[in-house]
Amino acid sequence: MEITYKTDITPDINEIIDVYNSSGINRPTDDKKRIARMYENSNLVVTAWHNNMLVGISRSLTDYCYCCYLSDLAVRKEYQKEGIGKQLIAITRKKIGDQTTLILLAAPSAIDYYPKVGFQKIDNGYIIKRLM
Repeated sequence: MEITYKTDITPDINEIIDVYNSSGINRPTDDKKRIARMYENSNLVVTAWHNNMLVGISRSLTDYCYCCYLSDLAVRKEYQKEGIGKQLIAITRKKIGDQTTLILLAAPSAIDYYPKVGFQKIDNGYIIKRLM
């Protein structure tokens, strides 16, 4: 199976929502306007395509010189365990460069995944959670 990766487009919101719903990621997919705003205000989007179908996506906010927050990483259920998520992360890392720290908050269901793809667990983080 040949997967093509792109960093120069933001897919249609419906395609993104389909990937989110298939992947199991918990996002407000019933609020299309909110998903659209999430992407309008992100500055690094990496996509994975099988033929013309979006099969994976990562979304980040970064300054490209010090820190990058990897906010979303989603791969369609039927394409998981094929290395697509790992490649989306690798492309993100390449785009942000070696001087930039890559940070994320893992969903409970993905806690065991991230150490397998090179992330270190940290204990010095804090969060103020969203209300909605």
